[in-house]
Amino acid sequence: MSKIAVIKTGGKQYKVKEGETIKIEKLDNEEKSKVKFDTLLVASTDGKEINLGEPSLGEKVSGTVEKQDKDKKITVVKYKNKTRYKRTKGHRQPYSLVKIEKIA
Repeated sequence: MSKIAVIKTGGKQYKVKEGETIKIEKLDNEEKSKVKFDTLLVASTDGKEINLGEPSLGEKVSGTVEKQDKDKKITVVKYKNKTRYKRTKGHRQPYSLVKIEKIA
């Protein structure tokens, strides 16, 4: 029976399963290094067993950083009508690709 978990990283929450690869905000870890996540909830897939943290269960989910990269370019445009004001700016958001290995 497999488990699912809700983890918290980078100010966001993610629902993960074992063996799944997720794209999260950039971590300061090197590629191929192990990382543990703050776990908010662990449950079985059939829903019979649920462990809910108040506010957290600790670091029960571990994974491996597979890749550190930048996402596609995002263009931001500021525009004001009738005043000839237009600014264009863009950036590439860094991210980490993490493979979830174990949910305790």
